[in-house]
Amino acid sequence: MSLPQTSPAPGLPRQAGYGQRPYSRPTVPGPRPPAYAAPQGIHYQHGARPMAQRPIGMRPAPGHPVAERPAPRPAISFLTVAEVAAIMRVSKMTVYRLVHGGELAAVRVGRSFRVPEPAVRDYLADARTDVA
Repeated sequence: MSLPQTSPAPGLPRQAGYGQRPYSRPTVPGPRPPAYAAPQGIHYQHGARPMAQRPIGMRPAPGHPVAERPAPRPAISFLTVAEVAAIMRVSKMTVYRLVHGGELAAVRVGRSFRVPEPAVRDYLADARTDVA
């Protein structure tokens, strides 16, 4: 049998529990800024429009530097320990030994390791020996 839950006083807001935001009354929306109208014959997708045609409030302030996008980096593919073991035809434990010993570069992601593909190629190139 459970008892009905009631707040301490009907007119007072409830105290927020752990991990919850305190309750606040919704605010009444104020006047909205005038909507942007694109010139006739021009249609923009999802609100995208050139910088010159944006409303004045959305332009960067004069004198402030505008952040430039960095140059794109080449994509590096990462391999799991199992994939590296399959490529090298060794056990996963051998790959873990190489990673922990510093012979094979790896990145730790959470509790697992990811090995960059160039690191595997470099390791295999350096590990070759000439048999006389």
